[in-house]
Amino acid sequence: MKDKFIELTLGSYIISHGYNSKNKEMMEPISSDNFSKKIIPVFRIKSVSEKYILTDYVDGRWIYWEYQEDYEAVKKLLL
Repeated sequence: MKDKFIELTLGSYIISHGYNSKNKEMMEPISSDNFSKKIIPVFRIKSVSEKYILTDYVDGRWIYWEYQEDYEAVKKLLL
């Protein structure tokens, strides 16, 4: 079966590196002055909110991406 991909316009993001010994999430914010189009495999998407799309990353990390599209438009692409 062919993997499904979606194209989104993504900007700044936050990398989650996991949790420290006090069970606090270790976050690394990365700011971007502009948005750019990216193609994302649907299987990497973990959740979508009105501001962020959460995807998995390498070595068990997650990334919270800001996206430019309308939430309802992204929802339609995924359902």
